[in-house]
Amino acid sequence: MTAHLTLYHASPSRSSVALWMLEEVGQPYDVELLSLKNGDNMKADYLAVNPMGKVPALVHDGVAITELAAICTYLADAFPDARLSVPIGTPRRGVYLKWLFFNPGCLEPAVIDRAAPRKEPARRGMLGYGDFDTTMNVIADAVSKATYLMGDQFTAADVLIGANIRWGMIFKMIPERKEFVDYVARLTQRPACQRAEAKDKAYAAA
Repeated sequence: MTAHLTLYHASPSRSSVALWMLEEVGQPYDVELLSLKNGDNMKADYLAVNPMGKVPALVHDGVAITELAAICTYLADAFPDARLSVPIGTPRRGVYLKWLFFNPGCLEPAVIDRAAPRKEPARRGMLGYGDFDTTMNVIADAVSKATYLMGDQFTAADVLIGANIRWGMIFKMIPERKEFVDYVARLTQRPACQRAEAKDKAYAAA
């Protein structure tokens, strides 16, 4: 079967999260490997796909989708049989969307600001996420109360938030709180997560 989904991927990078999401979706897909070291992401053919020169980018039936959270949201909605989203028209959809936006709006900026601090601390009101500790506490509280962010249902939000929590703890940028360690352990038991990790290691070796 010819895949109608193509992931532009650099291994390892943020596009590894999209790789995991595609494994959860369960649809056939192709992978176009890019080397960030060689500058493949800044070459004209890829810039035609994503003018930002970033990975990942996903092409579905000729249409390019960029930005990791948008890709995960799109895939969850485009393939509802995978049950990775909360349907439009239900109140829980709002909470689900909150977590999807929380990742690029709060979690990532909080972690990056902690890793690369400013010469002078920014005022709390200037930061979209407020402060690092509050950001961590909000996530820890959510994952300590249920199996996943949306209770018993695993969603695209867990792919985004979970991957960043896992990555952040590996690189000592996020504290190894029990809530996070237990949450990540639940996620890494998922067959799709394990398949994606195995593929990513093979891509990196290639």
